[in-house]
Amino acid sequence: MTADVSLEPFTDRRRPLAERLWQLYKHDMSAFTGSAPDADGLFRPGRLPMYFTDSDAVGFFIVERASEGDAVVGFASVFRLVSDRRAVGDFFVLRGARRRGVGEAAARQLLRCYPGLWSITFQSANVGAGRFWRGITAAAVGSAWTEEARPVPGRPDVPPDVWLLLSVDD
Repeated sequence: MTADVSLEPFTDRRRPLAERLWQLYKHDMSAFTGSAPDADGLFRPGRLPMYFTDSDAVGFFIVERASEGDAVVGFASVFRLVSDRRAVGDFFVLRGARRRGVGEAAARQLLRCYPGLWSITFQSANVGAGRFWRGITAAAVGSAWTEEARPVPGRPDVPPDVWLLLSVDD
C-alpha cells in the first residue's frame, strides 16, 4: 500500500507543531531509552533545535494527502548533510497513521532527496524500527547494504545501537 505523502520542510512559523510532535515521539521512544519527562511533564528537546538552526541538518513534516484534507502525521530529519555520509536523524509517524504505508512513503522520499551514502541508526530493542528500516533499506538498495552494532557514545550501560549503512543512487 502506497500512501500519498509529501515532506514539507520545518519552518520557524510551524516550530510549535514540531515541538508538540517531538513530545509524542519522545514519549514513544521512552519505552526504549528509559527517558522521563521533566517536572513540567516535558521531554528534553534533544536534537530538535538543530533542525531549525544548523545548516548541516534539516527536518520535514510528514504530510498525508487525503480527499478529506491534508494532515501532518509525523516528521523526519536528516543530519550530516555536508559530510560524506548522511544520517537519518529522528523519524516519527503518529500511531493512527502507522501501517498504512505513510512511513514507508516518507522514508523512501527522504532517502531520494539526498542521493549518496547514508546511515540509519536505531536501538536494538526497538524491534519495530528494525523491521521497518531493514525493509526500507532492502527496498531502496536490494542487498547492497551492511548492518553493524556500535556502542552508544558515552552510554556503556545501554545495548549497542544498530547501524544500517547504504548508498542511494540518483
